[in-house]
Amino acid sequence: MLRSLVLYTALLIGANPAFGGEIDWQAAHDGGLAKLAQTDATPVPETTFTDPDGGTHSLKDYRGKVVLLNFWATWCAPCREEMPSLDALQAELGGEDFQVVAIAAGHNPPPAIKKFLTEAKVENLPVLLDPRQTLAREMGVMGMPVTVLIDRDGNEIARLIGGADWSSDAAKALIKQATAP
Repeated sequence: MLRSLVLYTALLIGANPAFGGEIDWQAAHDGGLAKLAQTDATPVPETTFTDPDGGTHSLKDYRGKVVLLNFWATWCAPCREEMPSLDALQAELGGEDFQVVAIAAGHNPPPAIKKFLTEAKVENLPVLLDPRQTLAREMGVMGMPVTVLIDRDGNEIARLIGGADWSSDAAKALIKQATAP
């Protein structure tokens, strides 16, 4: 009971922008993001990726925002489970300060992507592609899903290998702490 009270209090304080500042990695870990690993602040590559219309993008486009970068694939079962929570997180917290950037890495034919996103009921994430896995390889992605937390300055600060519930209270508190002034 006491542990639950302590965890709830930590999540509540972390979720309140008035108490913002440092990220409470332990609360995130204890709150359900057990596989989240804090990393040394490392600049992310400026390698380009595309959208279905051939538009070119890079992570540099998101400087000034906290980014939750997710690498996924249509054939990835954990991705199918995780994607609705990423969509919900973007719907709730996405905006001026925060963006979920989900990139389909590798061979993901457009009809398969459309089917995947329709079945997962994803409505708030743009379709972004890394068909040759150039960005994924440069970021050391060996399997999917992999999710990377990037600070406003374009530095990787945490990484989670495997699936997670990104619409959980712990994930929301983490993002609110990361976006706090």
